[in-house]
Amino acid sequence: MTEMTAEAAADALDRALSGRMDSESVDAIAHLAPHVERQELTRLVHTTMPLQSAVLFRVLDKDDALAVFEGLPPNYQAELLQNLREPEVAQIIDGLDPDDRADLFGELPARVVSDLMSGLDANEREMTAAVLGYPRDAIGRYMSPEVLNLHADWTAADAMEVVRARIDGPETVYLLPVVGAGRVLTGVVSLRNLLEAETTAPDTAVGDLVRDAFSVHALTDRERAAREFLSHRLIAMPVVDEEERIVGILTMDDVLDIIDEEDAEDVARGSGSEPLNRSYLSSSILRIVRSRIVWLLVLAVSAILTVQVLEVYEDRLDQVVVLALFIPLLTGTGGNTGNQAATTVTRALAVGEVRIRDLGRVIWRELRVGALLGSVLGALGFAVAGLAYDWAIGIVIGLTLLSVCIMAATVGGLMPIIAKRIGADPAVFSNPFISTFCDATGLILYFTIATAVLGLQ
Repeated sequence: MTEMTAEAAADALDRALSGRMDSESVDAIAHLAPHVERQELTRLVHTTMPLQSAVLFRVLDKDDALAVFEGLPPNYQAELLQNLREPEVAQIIDGLDPDDRADLFGELPARVVSDLMSGLDANEREMTAAVLGYPRDAIGRYMSPEVLNLHADWTAADAMEVVRARIDGPETVYLLPVVGAGRVLTGVVSLRNLLEAETTAPDTAVGDLVRDAFSVHALTDRERAAREFLSHRLIAMPVVDEEERIVGILTMDDVLDIIDEEDAEDVARGSGSEPLNRSYLSSSILRIVRSRIVWLLVLAVSAILTVQVLEVYEDRLDQVVVLALFIPLLTGTGGNTGNQAATTVTRALAVGEVRIRDLGRVIWRELRVGALLGSVLGALGFAVAGLAYDWAIGIVIGLTLLSVCIMAATVGGLMPIIAKRIGADPAVFSNPFISTFCDATGLILYFTIATAVLGLQ
């Protein structure tokens, strides 16, 4: 089919999946699915409800079905399996890598996992159980236990013979761990160097090709390990236990999945909601409401602080009504300044640029940033408010903007580090919490400065 015809087939398939699952729709799905690319099939499966997705899934050939299934998040995979027949489920489970299988099993009831595990052969069952033995947030849960290890005393020719014989087993062979006695990791060798040695000097010992390895302990937090992986620009990284024995290998696709999930979670929580953990279009209305309602209630309750501050200073507003006009400007500036600082520091924490011990340096830096931002905005506010109303009002607005920017930037930089220190998610302490805090505190600063400058009682 031409590209336009393939695109039209995808659109028609999308419409068929969105409609009622009658015999006509099922026939259309069966006719159109073979003409749609795998990437588009994955999107369609992910953005429809599991029952409709199961209908599409059943008309795919074995290779397409497995590729599409592997592209779905584990919680959606679990829901989809409930709508497939047992032979289809067994075929899918058997085709998954152990780490992907462990991700899926983490979303299923223990009884279902036990049944599915019993259907695996002994080797696959052992590798899957090994991955499932690690905590959900540990990198060991995301590694591949299928590793092709080399020994330092092998020749390049012998090593390549082993690689060719076992090339279908491991998840990657581009970076090969080299182990000593008891599977203790001694280094790594690239497939490129090994091939070059086999061609030019086949008797070269693997030990002569070894270079130091960037490795990670299996119990290391998954996000920390993934960020370290990316910072070193690796294609694979060995995973070891406490005795430095190799237990698995981490690959780029696993790392990207972790980073995508962590970033989605940070973005959601930074905007005052919980991550959906599935596509927006396939999420029920109730699920979307649940993801948002908790933080809305928390913010609604915390916003009462702002109301109480206004009530305390109500008499000042009665004396100078024009002060009320600038409240949205000041609260908005404070919230935005704090959010900018929090987002920057949260990101720096995630990639390892800032650590908890850097708290003092962050506070000093954000104090200066806030002062410069406040000076620029304060000068502008002074000029506009002074020309439009009164120069005394201009002084109040200018000083308040300066004070609010300093306070908000400092608090915004401080909160993510405090969250990290107490073991909370830094993203939770960013936008929603800081906006509410800066609103109330900014109003106190505003009316305190107005009282002093204007001589209010």
